[in-house]
Amino acid sequence: MNKVFGYCRVSTKNQHLDRQISNIKEHFPLSIFYTEHFTGTTSNRPQWEKLCNTVQPGDTIVMDSVSRMSRNAEEGFNDYQLLFAKGVNLIFLKEPHINTSTYKQATTKDLNINVSTGNDAVDEYFSANIDLINILLMKLAKQQIKLAFEQSEKEVSDLHIRISEGMRESAKRGTKIGLTLGTNLITKKSIKCKDLIKKHSKLFGGTLSDKELIILCKCTRNTFYKYKYELTNC
Repeated sequence: MNKVFGYCRVSTKNQHLDRQISNIKEHFPLSIFYTEHFTGTTSNRPQWEKLCNTVQPGDTIVMDSVSRMSRNAEEGFNDYQLLFAKGVNLIFLKEPHINTSTYKQATTKDLNINVSTGNDAVDEYFSANIDLINILLMKLAKQQIKLAFEQSEKEVSDLHIRISEGMRESAKRGTKIGLTLGTNLITKKSIKCKDLIKKHSKLFGGTLSDKELIILCKCTRNTFYKYKYELTNC
């Protein structure tokens, strides 16, 4: 009987896996979970390696996002190809367009056109071009997967760069970023800030520290921790 495995990863031991696990359980309640805590200073992922050695053809690995699968695009794309070749199904809840089922469907949709003009040279020409088109379709499907990994890596990298630049510029100007202490933030802005915290905070499986998120949300330290407290105690 084929099994469904859930893989969840965070960058440090202080981060929480609850959000990722809950999201996977919502879609695949009987998943067998492998969880990973590791920092950017090491590429060692014992649980991922154990899972890759455990899965059998026909089994499924579910992840919250493509960003959970690897630290970088090259590593993720290589793992994807190896697992696909092994016959393992990969499901990314936030990027379903690169699920292995979609890729498999794209690579098996070969054009099947029979050309018979009575002229052997013409028939051979069209047949050869159809074969080239099929090869191109397979390469395009593979490129789409690779781009998804690259985009995921770039988004995280760009976000860190923008926050660092903003922090440096604010320090140069001596500008205090944020709202006045005690301001009531029952507004669209508070909702937006909470969404950013849920998406990027290490507490919820993201990659940003509290200091970085305070800059990103453009709120005071006290306001930020008020939002964070409300999110964890709602």
